[in-house]
Amino acid sequence: MKATICLSLLIILLGACDVSGVKQKKEDDLIGYQEKKTGKGKEKLSGDRKTLNPGKELDEKQLEGGIRIKYFERGSGAKLKEGEVVKIDYEVLLADGTKVDGNSLLNKAWLPFMVGYGMQTPGWDIALKELKAGDFAEIYLPAKMARGEKGIKGLIPPNSPNIIRIKVLGHLKPTRVVDGTQVWLLEENKKEQKKADLESEVEFHYMVGTESNPKYDISYRRNQPYVLKFSDYGIIKGLKKALINAKKSDKIWVLVPPAEAYGSKGLKDLVKPNEHVFYDIFVMDVR
Repeated sequence: MKATICLSLLIILLGACDVSGVKQKKEDDLIGYQEKKTGKGKEKLSGDRKTLNPGKELDEKQLEGGIRIKYFERGSGAKLKEGEVVKIDYEVLLADGTKVDGNSLLNKAWLPFMVGYGMQTPGWDIALKELKAGDFAEIYLPAKMARGEKGIKGLIPPNSPNIIRIKVLGHLKPTRVVDGTQVWLLEENKKEQKKADLESEVEFHYMVGTESNPKYDISYRRNQPYVLKFSDYGIIKGLKKALINAKKSDKIWVLVPPAEAYGSKGLKDLVKPNEHVFYDIFVMDVR
């Protein structure tokens, strides 16, 4: 049986670690790591999961790079934009109909997706910005907008187009907002009583990126979690504020505005001036 993959909705601690010399590894090294490792997600599916079956095609749109979208249900409101988190019910198929990805493979009714920050291949963000909450669509991604010439060994052959069937179930609002920093507590360890405070050390794995430079540092690649002390110098303000009250085994997304991150100066060649910074964090321990 072929291996299966799922969304790698991870992200990082920007600037709280030394990112120089980080070796770039294949994208497929990281696919599904956190979801499989932690078993995190939302409510489970009940009974057997059937495929997302398209109905009557209502409309079709051609986008840059050969991307095509067929709409089967249309929602309302504004198109999705960067920095929004939505709940998606989706599956990814090869041209022969083989399912290689999807929340049903994890027995989840949906998974969260942050728009605009490279959570999947380039074609995803381009296409999702043409969708609205309530849309049900089929997205055709040519290979160059999917897994490209490399594919994923044993799963997606080289130069394979991807077909995404997706329902945008709605927006997922932040759990809290602190001085403009948005925090999504995606999974909470309700049994753990110890919460991080200003005297704590927080040990966590992370992935960090910006809209222009997604996933530029990933602690999983080094197999070395980061240990943050709130008294440490050089850690951006928004990240510290987001981690107050964090608990062991919490899964947290954080979107930090420029004023709470690197402001108008940016960070070397990693963060452009006035860019938001997006972190995906899994808390290993609070001491």
